Amino acid sequence: MKNVQVVVALGKIAFDHYLKVCREDGRLLPAPLPTFAHGTRFRLPWHVTLIGSYHPSQQNTFTGKLTRPMFHAVFSLARNALQGD
Repeated sequence: MKNVQVVVALGKIAFDHYLKVCREDGRLLPAPLPTFAHGTRFRLPWHVTLIGSYHPSQQNTFTGKLTRPMFHAVFSLARNALQGD
């Protein structure tokens, strides 16, 4: 995974687990740790951008917690991060 530039974590569990795996891999995590929220974007010290998104579950989509425009916006953030924004 040496070429990874952007990680989109679908849900808090994925977000937290990505950070846990990075710690176990010997990565130095920033302090304080990034906290999950929909649409948050963190540039990590190893030059990976971590983006949080609500999980596209039925519970989140049917209740409107996650809408189609919100989900598309997360991937716009990812595209912008890849383009050096």
